[in-house]
Amino acid sequence: MPEPFLTSGDLLARFQTLDSFLLQHQALWRPRPFHHLHLPWEAELPELAGWLRGRSLEQAEAGDSDLFALPAPAPFPTLAAQAQTLSQLGELPSRNSAERAHALSIDVPGRKLAQIQAFASHLQFRRHPTHWLDWCSGKGHLGRWLTQDDQRLTCLEYDPALVESGSALSKRLGLDARHLQQDVLADDCSERLTQEHTPVALHACGDLHVRLLQLASRNGCSQLAVAPCCYNRIAGKQYQPLSTAAQASALQLSRDDLGLPLSETVTAGARVRRQRNQSMAWRLAFDLLQRQLRGIDEYLPTPSLPSEWFSKTFARFCHDLATLRGMASPGDQDWVALEAQGWQRLAEVRNLELPRNLFRRPLELWLLLDRALYLEEQGYSVRLGTFCEYPLSPRNLLLLAERA
Repeated sequence: MPEPFLTSGDLLARFQTLDSFLLQHQALWRPRPFHHLHLPWEAELPELAGWLRGRSLEQAEAGDSDLFALPAPAPFPTLAAQAQTLSQLGELPSRNSAERAHALSIDVPGRKLAQIQAFASHLQFRRHPTHWLDWCSGKGHLGRWLTQDDQRLTCLEYDPALVESGSALSKRLGLDARHLQQDVLADDCSERLTQEHTPVALHACGDLHVRLLQLASRNGCSQLAVAPCCYNRIAGKQYQPLSTAAQASALQLSRDDLGLPLSETVTAGARVRRQRNQSMAWRLAFDLLQRQLRGIDEYLPTPSLPSEWFSKTFARFCHDLATLRGMASPGDQDWVALEAQGWQRLAEVRNLELPRNLFRRPLELWLLLDRALYLEEQGYSVRLGTFCEYPLSPRNLLLLAERA
């Protein structure tokens, strides 16, 4: 029997169980192996730590793709079973969508189109929408796909080039659509949402989708649909809970913590994974070098770097990164040995991340339930479930909210 999706009567109980689970085991999922040569929990779980440290990078990547079946020492299997049970969430009811003109798929990347189609097929509201509002719309592909002949469309987008491009596409298709340049975090955005709108947001990041929930509920929108993304894209350093239950929780989340649900690379191809591995191995090798050069045994954050940095020799990469961080020149080093240490560290880091990765989905669901409970407090009936398969998008959770 398939797992059920969650409705208003189930939200609080699941939230409280997840909250207890995350609080109880935060020593395992908070520390990032990338930042620590030795993790605080390793002394308490030496058998698990030793087993993980003895594995290869290939074994780590294979283990992460079948995480709940990993034959790791205790307490890994117990935690895996608990995390899997708490993360279970069924698919929302879907319907056969009306045939859409082929022209609507022009200029839409294939994966994005499949996500839009999946999202659209799960939008079941009691009241037929009359005016869609595509939030952080880009070129408005989602809004156009949803809009039927008897409906209107408004698209809000910050980037003027995307507004112009989207407007041209809508005109070419003869749609009744307005594409407006709008910073959705600005005060004047409140004027853009009215009771007649049905707001939709597919993969709007952090503060952007939270702002939609707040404005839509305040301005009387009777229904909305949001599939959140990038929970760590927030202005503050600490997460600001929305619901009464989350505000009462002892769980305090940093921006770093909020990145945990996004740490998988399920949609990345082999070339992207290779590039990512090289980037991380070189950064980890530089981390070993900077600890030695500075005489300070702690992680030194480095900014995100353009891809051309990784076309340099490893020695030049380290020299240039030391300059960028205002450090003394590394001088002559055994660069071959140091790079090899970086790759060895990467294997250890990836394996030591596996216990942490058990908490990716529980934490994401905790965050979604905070949003769902907030909407419930604003008078909405809420449904929370999946709208597509995980390989199509790891961010496959959808919030549907309706007021009577």
